[in-house]
Amino acid sequence: MENLIPLAVILVLVAAAGGYLWRAKKRGNHCVGCPGGGCGGCSGCKGKH
Repeated sequence: MENLIPLAVILVLVAAAGGYLWRAKKRGNHCVGCPGGGCGGCSGCKGKH
C-alpha cells in the first residue's frame, strides 16, 4: 500500500507532462521546450522544423 502513493504521484506527473506536450503540439508550437515560446531561432531548435 505504501508503494501505491508514490506510483500514483509519478503517474499523475507523467500524464500532466504528456497532456502539456499534446496541447502544445496541437496549437502548432514546433519547439515546446524553447524559451522563446514560438522558436524564432533559438540555438537548440535551429533546423528542426
